Amino acid sequence: MRRTILVVEDDHALRDVLMRGLRDEDFDTVAAPDGATALRLATPDISAAVLDIGLPDADGRDVCQAMRANGFLSPVIFLTAHHRLADRLSGFSAGGDDYLPKPFHLAELAARLRAALKRAAPPPLATAGDLVLDAVRHLVSVRGSEVALTPTEFRILAALMAACGDIVSRRELVRAGWHEGAHVHDNTLDQYLTRLRRKLREAGSDRTIGTARGIGHRLS
Repeated sequence: MRRTILVVEDDHALRDVLMRGLRDEDFDTVAAPDGATALRLATPDISAAVLDIGLPDADGRDVCQAMRANGFLSPVIFLTAHHRLADRLSGFSAGGDDYLPKPFHLAELAARLRAALKRAAPPPLATAGDLVLDAVRHLVSVRGSEVALTPTEFRILAALMAACGDIVSRRELVRAGWHEGAHVHDNTLDQYLTRLRRKLREAGSDRTIGTARGIGHRLS
């Protein structure tokens, strides 16, 4: 299956080179010349993003943070002319998965994309009682009926299901639900858990989210 790569680069000539090169490496491509367009195009259909840090309308790291906040889960590889360690670390803190300094070889970019996609590949299905979580299609169902979840709700439920009934700490749930560095208030997690409980109850699931006071939560 061909993967679709979002190429975010304001330099027209370089963008065309990237798109042609990635197509030659058996990827499909979608182009964005700026951060605003990238945010609009960063949908679940995109397998990964190649994101230039020096964009005309925004810092690429800010764009990545906004993409993550909007629920974009796919790998992001930053491109930049900066080589300093501080720049690389700030890219990772913004939610990036890899960092490639310019100039670079297209073969290396394609190899890094394949490695990032392999690392990000989730197990296709997880089950807990009558709950089925399809990580490929990003769907949750109860006895065949889909439960409508936001991306954050989906990630929190996935973390609870992966624990197989064990307690998951609140810190781990925050890490699962939000990108690194996000400022999440304590009651924000509680609000998401409340909504998840309600949605599971309304779907008629035999699973519920319990609380181990002062420790965390479990799916039981």
